[in-house]
Amino acid sequence: MTTAMTLDDALAALRAEIVPGRAEGQAEYHKQSREVLGIPNPAINDLTKTWRAALSVDKRVTLADALWQTDVFEARLAAAKLLTQARIRPPDDAAWALIASWVPDFDSWAIADHACMAGQKRLMADPSRVDEVEAWTRSDHMWTRRAALVITLPWTKQNFPPKPDEEALRDRVLGWCEGYVEDGDWFIQKAIAWWVRDLSKHDPNRARAFLKAHGKRLKPFARKEAEKYVFPPRRRRHPRSDTATGPWHPLS
Repeated sequence: MTTAMTLDDALAALRAEIVPGRAEGQAEYHKQSREVLGIPNPAINDLTKTWRAALSVDKRVTLADALWQTDVFEARLAAAKLLTQARIRPPDDAAWALIASWVPDFDSWAIADHACMAGQKRLMADPSRVDEVEAWTRSDHMWTRRAALVITLPWTKQNFPPKPDEEALRDRVLGWCEGYVEDGDWFIQKAIAWWVRDLSKHDPNRARAFLKAHGKRLKPFARKEAEKYVFPPRRRRHPRSDTATGPWHPLS
């Protein structure tokens, strides 16, 4: 491992990957007012993979903090990717604390989701941290409330039968979703739909129960997305003819 990498070194490496003419389109697509360099995501992936291999955990945390503080779009993505690693030799408290400290700064889905991907790994390493995440659900900051769902998505995806504590966590997060259903913000509704939809692939009974109890209170687009796999569209036939009368829906 190398002993040091300065912020200037990292920014120079990022700037070397700029694709001319790309920044304006990225800024518009991601609705960014901060500086956008115009670097393709695969290039950031390659750089941060190299940095993760070369730097100790402490130095990765230090560099990630410095990159985040620049408030450059791609630098913030790189900061998150630097800490996106399933296995970090314990203790990983500094990495988790840094990721959690970023949450109040979230203001766009791309940055928030990359940071939450890093946070997912640290939550899986120590699920007790979900206690801290639960406090986010009471925040006045929409992106913080949304992050509570995005960062807990791994609990929707276990392929093996969940353990009792994993089932309890699913119920806990579904409780957060229930508390969010009256929140009309598009990103919150989308996050609920995302969580329930992914859960339905592995735990359809829980997803179905949530939708039967609360689906009607979701925005139509979110309800449609959430029920994508648990209530597949069917067509019913008119009792006096073979003509289909429209999609059947169990929540109607």
